[in-house]
Amino acid sequence: MNKMKALLLAGTFLVGMAGALAQPPAGTQAGSPPNAQPTARIRGAVTGFDGQELQVKTRDGKAVKMTLSDTAKINVLSPLDMSDIKQGSFVGVTAVLRSGALQALEVHVFPEAMRGTGEGHYDWDLTPGSTMTNANVDAIVATNNGEKLTLTYKGGTQEIVVPKHTPIITFTPADKSLLKPGAQVFVIAQPAADGSLTALRILVGKAGMRPPM
Repeated sequence: MNKMKALLLAGTFLVGMAGALAQPPAGTQAGSPPNAQPTARIRGAVTGFDGQELQVKTRDGKAVKMTLSDTAKINVLSPLDMSDIKQGSFVGVTAVLRSGALQALEVHVFPEAMRGTGEGHYDWDLTPGSTMTNANVDAIVATNNGEKLTLTYKGGTQEIVVPKHTPIITFTPADKSLLKPGAQVFVIAQPAADGSLTALRILVGKAGMRPPM
């Protein structure tokens, strides 16, 4: 085999491997930030927690068990007002396309220490056709349909209208004491080859609030 043919075969193998790694494992959710590891997103209510294993009943009635990683991050969600979003804020916006424009289903304002988290615009799984945009707020303009945010991220810009009464939240560090039966959670978990889940980040709604993302 000559040197050129060997190099071509090696290149073909690496491209094939990259494509395989880009596919999420069975049971995980599609639509992750670019270059992120595939994860599962679980939304529901806590039914049990023994300090290590978390049990959640999902919104569609499924019982899910997961182990908390040693570095699992737990945050409590608190409501904000539209006036709390400023030019220069780093936000995440779940949106859907309606009447030719993106309209927000929820907005979460990242603490400054988390600026840059999941930056980009990509598919999301809250509802069919939903997207997530994590980006910097460049401008806020009042419209007849609500406030229009101009969001800029590496490689692109999106304009998203935030209708009145859209849930707006932020989050602060919390601990495992919030993981009580009935607590509403949004969990980002890492699936293993055997189907088991390890919780990496848990967002808990304050005072029974349902995480909107």
